[in-house]
Amino acid sequence: MKKMTMVQALNDALHIAMEENERVFVLGEDVGKMGGDFGVTRGLYEKFGAERVRDTPLSEAAIIGTAVGAAMVGMRPVAEIMFADFLTTCYDQIVNNAAKVHYMFDGQFKSSIVIRTACGAGFGGGPHHSQSVEGWFMNVPGLVIVAPSTPYDAKGLLIASIENDNPILFLEHKALYRIKEDVPEEKYTVPIRKAKIGREGKDVTIVASMWMYHLALNAAEDLASEGISAEVIDLRTLRPWDHETVLESVARTGRAVVVNEAPKIGGLSADISAVISEEAFSFLKSPVQRVAALDTPIPFSLILEKLILPDKEKIISAVHKTLKKA
Repeated sequence: MKKMTMVQALNDALHIAMEENERVFVLGEDVGKMGGDFGVTRGLYEKFGAERVRDTPLSEAAIIGTAVGAAMVGMRPVAEIMFADFLTTCYDQIVNNAAKVHYMFDGQFKSSIVIRTACGAGFGGGPHHSQSVEGWFMNVPGLVIVAPSTPYDAKGLLIASIENDNPILFLEHKALYRIKEDVPEEKYTVPIRKAKIGREGKDVTIVASMWMYHLALNAAEDLASEGISAEVIDLRTLRPWDHETVLESVARTGRAVVVNEAPKIGGLSADISAVISEEAFSFLKSPVQRVAALDTPIPFSLILEKLILPDKEKIISAVHKTLKKA
């Protein structure tokens, strides 16, 4: 085991995947000599060369279009889109090409692509560099969305994603890049579409992911001092998310709070709360509560940004509501 940041864990995963399979290659803006805007691809260019670590023009559509074509002839591209907000400029390539290749060609071709991208707010980046984008892709059949919350999961999920035959949108929350924990140095995988219970509890289930998972754990710690036992679930995969783990937890606790950094309307929290209400209604002691961002672009102002985003206090308040309505 070695203490690694999430950046180091992701970098380690790429090294392992590229050493093991020569069909794996990396492409994106400044991923080569510069090592990526956040340092995730650092050292790959020197080790694997320009053929397998390709700096591209400033065209997200070209990056993903190239990745789709490469995957169709048997390669396993790992494409970096510097900020998740820029996925809009390659949305057509992801939704109408990558996600549909296997279906449209009756299984003759695969779209074994991993699209890595940095998402999330909390650092004053403003409306074009801070968004949580999973809701934009939730209703795209054929697409998988993976979202690690810890360095251990980041390494294992990235290796699993590269080996998977589906197109995978791999979300990396910027607030998590520098957190550290013990990570095995050897190869391992974390299963896709399997949530984990980060904290067991009996009074309420809190469902979260990425940075919100850590806020939920902090909220659960404070709630414990009040005598409230909260179970905290980290989804890890957002599409398709792990219905079984969530529903089994809600059946035990009878209450649910869903936390998502994106706005409420049409997003992940809406889907999760709807499924809980449909499939675990008889177990619920009170209505499902959602904690999400306000329906507004992300401000540059750190004070205003904090105002619109979920935080520990808002999660605790939502838990209190589930208990009062019991």
